[in-house]
Amino acid sequence: MRVGSFVLAAQFPGQGQGEALHRAVRSAEVAEEAGLDAVWLAEHHFVPYGTCPSAITLAALLLGRTRRIRVGTAVSVLPTVHPVALGEQAALLHVTSGGRFSLGLGRGGPWVDLEVFGTGLEAYEKGFPESLDLLVRWLREPSVAGGSERFAFREVPVVPRPSEALTGGESPEVVVACTSPASVRLAAERGLPMLLGMHVGDEEKAEMVTLWRTCARDAGYSPEAIADAAHVSAGIAQVADRRTDAVEMLLKAMPGWLKQGLDAHVTVDGRARSMRDPVAYTELLCGLHPVGTPRLCADRLAATSERTGITRFALLTEGSGDLAATEENVRRLGDEVLPRLR
Repeated sequence: MRVGSFVLAAQFPGQGQGEALHRAVRSAEVAEEAGLDAVWLAEHHFVPYGTCPSAITLAALLLGRTRRIRVGTAVSVLPTVHPVALGEQAALLHVTSGGRFSLGLGRGGPWVDLEVFGTGLEAYEKGFPESLDLLVRWLREPSVAGGSERFAFREVPVVPRPSEALTGGESPEVVVACTSPASVRLAAERGLPMLLGMHVGDEEKAEMVTLWRTCARDAGYSPEAIADAAHVSAGIAQVADRRTDAVEMLLKAMPGWLKQGLDAHVTVDGRARSMRDPVAYTELLCGLHPVGTPRLCADRLAATSERTGITRFALLTEGSGDLAATEENVRRLGDEVLPRLR
């Protein structure tokens, strides 16, 4: 089992954006010191829900500041960028980090981002599979040509080639955020592991893993490849001496951040949207994920892994909104929870 930190760079009420980003960077550095396996970086535009607008840029900074830990995006929003541009950046980080980079990709939402970056609603509603396929080709082939109306370009060489990394010639890992059966099938047909959201419980995650395995088998992937797929489960983690203390800390801080951050999202086409109740959502997350004593946290992770077959976790550790408390939470996760899992 591999446990990593999920970094949102969340801006809590009363905080500045620089403060949120400093906490994000510091918590990632502490994750390596504490022995965690990975840091996963979120990406958001124009909202305080998360103040990192480029997960791959922050990944580059953290890869330069660390030596062991894997750094991944969770996720880079593919409809807002050209897939070749993102592929070049991913290849660059893969080669220069010695293979420590993972590229998590997602469809994002129907937000005003699509207007600002000029990609349009079509890129969100219909363009994700095409963009994903072009990006994966870029990471696996020596040269690529664009053969569609949207991406029409002559054949060009891939520079730098991921196979030039001093790691045995592998391509960078690509993970796809999945929130529906359609996205599960999309990932499975390409043999790409899934990133499953923190709002989803064990039963639903197990169903998604089962569907992925069925679709991957139907697509012709070997039993070995299907068994080796390392899906990632997102969640939250708050370690305390008593579960009541951990829950109280999150209920005190998270609802204000969630309301402020989620309310700031603006749709590109004026469509109506419904947002979760911040308090009820926080309570839901506390019930689904490792929130409580070190023993309870370890048991919760082990139970999720047993029920779902998922072996990797990306856990939000900044739910307190406080830098010192976040650092302590990450260290306790590494020092007191991980040994119980190993």
